[in-house]
Amino acid sequence: MNDPGETVIRLYASADHACGYLPDQTARSAFIDPYQTLNPLRYQRLLEMGFRRSGAHVYRPLCDACRRCVPVRICAASFSPSRSQRRCARRNADLTLTLEDRLTDEHFMLYQRYLQTRHANGGMDPHDRVGFHQFLECHWLGVRYWCLRHNQRLLAVAVVDHLPQALSAVYTFFDPDESARGLGTYAVLQQIEAARAQQLPHVYLGYWIAESSKMAYKAHFAALQRCNEQGWQWLETAQQQAIVDPSLQ
Repeated sequence: MNDPGETVIRLYASADHACGYLPDQTARSAFIDPYQTLNPLRYQRLLEMGFRRSGAHVYRPLCDACRRCVPVRICAASFSPSRSQRRCARRNADLTLTLEDRLTDEHFMLYQRYLQTRHANGGMDPHDRVGFHQFLECHWLGVRYWCLRHNQRLLAVAVVDHLPQALSAVYTFFDPDESARGLGTYAVLQQIEAARAQQLPHVYLGYWIAESSKMAYKAHFAALQRCNEQGWQWLETAQQQAIVDPSLQ
């Protein structure tokens, strides 16, 4: 990692478990040793290597026979919104954005409503208050909670890691009664705008699986790069168009 005293990344493999995105698939992850010292700069370097965080734990896929989890990021300076994304921005122009530095009861109540509607059949996301905090918070990072409100009513929260040369979109949850607004898309658009204003090169979106409807929205964003064995490469527009679900635009 090119840091004095921290030249080796210590990894541990998880046990096999059911994949949360592809049915009938078994998944496994490689986790950074939780006792290894991490900070925003080191985590940014890990992001560049295809890692991701869940709470304070940093991991990347280590599946034996599957390589479908693809790290993706948006090059902020090259991004140009699509027509549907411009409509989304206009539709949400009545919202106010505030950046908060801690999770509150208001956030947790919205998160519960979101899970009950969007993930009613269960999944990897924790449903209890302790799990909520462990899932989203990270003591060694500058995490901000981007809150979108309409007339003081909280509609969405985007959990965003603020790094030296990037923003990283961790998780977004929103009021299910306001699904028509496209709040998830709007939150990413706001992050791209902020990255450009701060001259940050990238907005990281985590992993993308072409076959997963939950992740299809990521391919709607132009100036998208994917990470593979050759490093970061452009995701061709034609490839994006082939997997985009029009119903999610």
